[in-house]
Amino acid sequence: MERTAVNPVTWSTAMGFNQGELVTGATRTLYCSGQTAMNADGAPQHAGDMAAQLALSLDNLVAVLDHADMSLANLVRLTVFTTDVDLLLQHYGVLAARLGEVGVAPTTSMLGVTRLAVPGQLVELEGTAVA
Repeated sequence: MERTAVNPVTWSTAMGFNQGELVTGATRTLYCSGQTAMNADGAPQHAGDMAAQLALSLDNLVAVLDHADMSLANLVRLTVFTTDVDLLLQHYGVLAARLGEVGVAPTTSMLGVTRLAVPGQLVELEGTAVA
């Protein structure tokens, strides 16, 4: 698989995402459902703690990727849903650092929502990966 960043403007790269990614040579695509801060039994974790919820949501996304023999390095699209955009932006480095560790800057959208499916959840991550 080859990834080519498409950035007609470059401000987004400082925030850790590309405007577009051209993927060629991919043979598998994984569409990941939204991942939140839930433990393996489906119980919500880290009430009121955006940084901890973001980290666990990302861990849960990584678990899905891993189960498909992929990693964050395969992530080409990320949608971030949050009930508090301002609070998320204060903790966005948690996500940006993990993506930076594997050298990817997937196309990303951040959406503020009234609430998520499980009460108390502050953030949900939905991704698309290719290999």
